[in-house]
Amino acid sequence: MGLRDSDPSEVGGYRIEDRLGSGGMGIVYLARSASGRPLAVKVVHGQYADDDEFRIRFNREVAAARQVSGAFTAPVVDADADAPRPWMATLYIPGQNLGTRIRDHGPLALNPLRDLAAGLAEALRDIHRAGVVHRDLKPANVMLADDGPRVIDFGISRAAEFGVADALTQTGRVMGTPPFMSPEQFSSPHEVGPAADIFSLGAVVTFAATGRGPFDSPSPYETAIRVVDGDPQLDGLPGELRPFVELCLQKHPKSRPTPDELLALLSHGTRPAPRPAPDAPTLVDAPVRLRRPRRRLLIGASVGALLLAATASVAVVRLGGDDPVRSDLPAGWQAWHAKAKDSADGSGAFSNCGAVGTSLVCAGDDVKAARFSLATGKGAWALPVDSTPDDSSSNEGSVLGSHAGRVYVYANDEAGEDKDGMTLAHYSVQSLNPVTGKAVWKTRTGDGGNASAPDLGQGGAVALPEGIVTVFGDNARSYALLDADTGKVRWKQPMPAAGQYCVLGAAAQRAYLLCQTEKMDKTSVYALDTATGKRRWSVTPKGSLGFLGQDQGRLILAPADGEAAFRDLTTVDVTTHRLLRIPLTRSQPTGADLHLVRGTLYFTLGNGSVRAVSPRTGRQTWESNSTVENPGPPLATATHLYVASPSGRLAALNLRTGKVDATRPGRNDTSSMPMSDRGAPLLREGDALYVPYGVRSVYTVDLRHLQDAT
Repeated sequence: MGLRDSDPSEVGGYRIEDRLGSGGMGIVYLARSASGRPLAVKVVHGQYADDDEFRIRFNREVAAARQVSGAFTAPVVDADADAPRPWMATLYIPGQNLGTRIRDHGPLALNPLRDLAAGLAEALRDIHRAGVVHRDLKPANVMLADDGPRVIDFGISRAAEFGVADALTQTGRVMGTPPFMSPEQFSSPHEVGPAADIFSLGAVVTFAATGRGPFDSPSPYETAIRVVDGDPQLDGLPGELRPFVELCLQKHPKSRPTPDELLALLSHGTRPAPRPAPDAPTLVDAPVRLRRPRRRLLIGASVGALLLAATASVAVVRLGGDDPVRSDLPAGWQAWHAKAKDSADGSGAFSNCGAVGTSLVCAGDDVKAARFSLATGKGAWALPVDSTPDDSSSNEGSVLGSHAGRVYVYANDEAGEDKDGMTLAHYSVQSLNPVTGKAVWKTRTGDGGNASAPDLGQGGAVALPEGIVTVFGDNARSYALLDADTGKVRWKQPMPAAGQYCVLGAAAQRAYLLCQTEKMDKTSVYALDTATGKRRWSVTPKGSLGFLGQDQGRLILAPADGEAAFRDLTTVDVTTHRLLRIPLTRSQPTGADLHLVRGTLYFTLGNGSVRAVSPRTGRQTWESNSTVENPGPPLATATHLYVASPSGRLAALNLRTGKVDATRPGRNDTSSMPMSDRGAPLLREGDALYVPYGVRSVYTVDLRHLQDAT
């Protein structure tokens, strides 16, 4: 670039030869050591040198960067954080940066693109292993050397050892380059972790493949909005790498893979699948299922009886903070199996479980919540749904989500029957301390026989970052948002016109209402405004449809009349509200349960058959006999799909081919089989898989040694 009169002749004893570039935080020079070794020396701008906070940051940068070494990074050679203008010298990498290469010669071909993706994933692995987060991975910081890409310029990285409580991370400064930043860098910069670099990796690979970023806009402000809320523009991306990029660009940090998982996927050609993606930070690992009713239900049986059976029910609830998903076992973990405390009168399995802190919290079969230790299975408490026990038994109870280390559940304090024989239910949503089981707050949602249970699995409630949206009122003719911290009603809105039966669903941190007419000939989908509860927009496709969730900016709906085979899907574009019918290339049988898990539809049958179908094309990619009778909702990792039976029989299916790679037999430590026609949802915590089975029981297994588990 040529030196300027204002440029120094030497820095730290290194002779300056040329100017390599200039960025927002400093100037980078080409320099030579006394032995003639070429170096890249970064000198920070003068205005930052007098900023005490910046000096501390730069000092940390040097300490962090010294820890990083690897084949795809540029090692630190020397530095002086106390100089009048702090500087750092790294090994000089000859060649163009990725941004210049693409601008001058156009997008990369497939093979170089794969090599780039693999090299960057390996670089991030080395960076993260050193406890460092780069936070500014972009084309200009990727040098294309003869032997592969190099990640340079840890200009705004921070050592992961400096936690979110560090005051320096809470100054409100947003650091990074908008088109390649992650959503959390805009929304909560003090909580940025290694997963932010994975998001940036997906954006960089998109740029290398297409010549533009996935969220490009002339306005940085508009770019930020697109990163946080918009769908990536991936047109022109090779089909082989599109799933890889989609996985990196998941909005929630926990939904993104680790560098090791990305390298394994590239090495073995496995089709990537996101980690169980949350509909909100309070609901993580929440694949959604659609169960077809075995027969047509009577309209008047309950609020939205057909839709309650057909709508999305959250299969797995992963609870907790925003730390990166662990790839190991919970501290002190050992293989265990246990039954909930005070379960002598139980007759069914848990409906779902969630993990928060060191606790596994499960609910169902008239259990409001029961706690097990994630590590040992020891239970501290179990609470009934109804605090006034009677002789009845049902499959009520649901873990709804969590907030600030607390668990949302629902209770039903029944008080007998009224003069017409209607059950006098007293429904409430409660926030519990998962360690003690004590209620932090409790809010009544409806009383009497016409009230509706705030049940996650039946469309009566959904969790959002702001709190719980639930069906509300003694006649279930309203819906309301209960504040996450206090349980107070933040807003309440009436249901649509009488004659429609409605249930709640959630996707991508937004709540939806699905309402059906008495004739069941059409289904209205309403998008709700989180701030007010008002209906923002609506569409009304034909037919009786159930809500599966969202995939690539489209809501996925499936037929739910229970009398015909599955022959098509209906999608709704959440931006344009355009309806699209997608025919299935192969019809799926009546009676199948349908689950949307990480961008793939899985049809499961009682005989153990599992079929994988793309919701984008309707094409069936594989069919497998899982060997698991009456499989419950599947759980997917980066390489396998797991299903379990009511007795706890477990199978691991290859995610790409459907081949059964491992199984575990059901357990015989229950005195009687549960009154369940399907297996319960599974839960993953690092490498530990938790399997509800039998009567209010759970066992856990190390996924790395599934075949050797006992």
